[in-house]
Amino acid sequence: MASTPEVSVRAPDDLCFRQVLVDGRRVGKARSLKELLRTLDHAGVEPGCEIHWLGGDIDVWPDQAWLRRGLCFFMAAGLLATAVPLFRIGISDSGSAVTYGGRIAGLTILVVAVVEVLAVVAALDYWGKRRWPYSGVVVLVGVVITLLCSAALLLLQIGERFSIYTVVGMTLGVWSLIALLGLFECGAWRGLRVPRKIAIGVVISTLLAGANLAYAQIYVPWVTTPLIQSGAEFRDSSMEKGAKGVYVTVHLYVKNAGQVPVYILGSIYWIHGVAANNKLDRKPAASELIYDGDFVEPVGRVLNPGEEVAQDEVIEITGTDPHQYEAISARAEVYVIRKDRMKLPSEYVDSRAEGGTLKKVCQEGDLAPAKYRYQSRMSNSSEILNVTRGPQRVTLWRLGGKNPRVIVDVSPPDKRFEYDPQNPHANDAASQRYGLSPVRGAVAEMPYRELLEKASATEKGATPTPAR
Repeated sequence: MASTPEVSVRAPDDLCFRQVLVDGRRVGKARSLKELLRTLDHAGVEPGCEIHWLGGDIDVWPDQAWLRRGLCFFMAAGLLATAVPLFRIGISDSGSAVTYGGRIAGLTILVVAVVEVLAVVAALDYWGKRRWPYSGVVVLVGVVITLLCSAALLLLQIGERFSIYTVVGMTLGVWSLIALLGLFECGAWRGLRVPRKIAIGVVISTLLAGANLAYAQIYVPWVTTPLIQSGAEFRDSSMEKGAKGVYVTVHLYVKNAGQVPVYILGSIYWIHGVAANNKLDRKPAASELIYDGDFVEPVGRVLNPGEEVAQDEVIEITGTDPHQYEAISARAEVYVIRKDRMKLPSEYVDSRAEGGTLKKVCQEGDLAPAKYRYQSRMSNSSEILNVTRGPQRVTLWRLGGKNPRVIVDVSPPDKRFEYDPQNPHANDAASQRYGLSPVRGAVAEMPYRELLEKASATEKGATPTPAR
């Protein structure tokens, strides 16, 4: 006759498990009578055998399955809610961020997202069989990451629009605080055995590496300012015999002499005739606009460090009276925006509206009279900034009339731009954020009498085509 095995069931532990032993050998653990019977069946113990109950009889099963599973769902849901946007931001920035530092940050966010997924798996183990001794620590790390991410998201939202991500940041912040309290109460950090010296060394090395990367790839590029040079120069002048005007070649240029690439949103130049100043009249000499135009084509092009764009324009100045003007002046101006802080799509080049088309798209409050307008969406330099700042729109107006000029605006698409002449710096905050600035070149000036003398000395040849 086979001997009857000796079955013992110990008292519940802190996880509500009761250890099951057969002949002094551990064969499993159970949280309920049903699990106990299943464990004994797997161990080959026939039903009806005598069981020795240690630390509680057959009715002592303190596990509350519904509460445990509810806590597991609560933790997994919060960790997944953190992992999903992190994956979205990390995948986007690691492949398409404008700067190298932004791509490194995208890869880092991807790694953090993977940790959050591992924390979800650890949560299932921690409130399940708890086979892995470090599952509670991984869950704790995941919750701390959620708290830090929600705090960073809310800090980036300061001064920005209220969006769905603001609600997400607030919700995850509250969730992470509640989760941390629960994890500390159940001692989730137990089971981690890391020597103190190794832990301190890892923390210090990580902080130093992170600080060095942030300084070299994020701080230094951010504080570096573009160095864009623009100007105008008078070149040749000519005239035909008996002509009533003179043709002047003006050399216009813009050069990136710095280390930051920029987009050229638009350009303009002015040719003025400076009237002779009456010595008895102390008022400044008046000037007359002879011609204005733009010289950078196509607009929206990138000007990389060391690159130069130049154009020669031939201007016709009517009148050959040497006393008509005291001097002729030329000045150029370009409008640039930093390429390392935003992305300008190709649709900007094709967005030019003028004439009847411009009248159709203009609304009340828009700038008028305008010769043309460029307008398109633009995105921030990284996905995390797109999340916090939302989509942006850039608009360039080219005004005509007696005072031709260019006005550029960056604002959200749902916010219409209304230029106020009394407050021209109302949008300076957005301009500084994206490095939007006009680059004004020095004024080139030539005495009108000298210009006529050079034109008269030039041999008669083919008449150049004047700018239109």
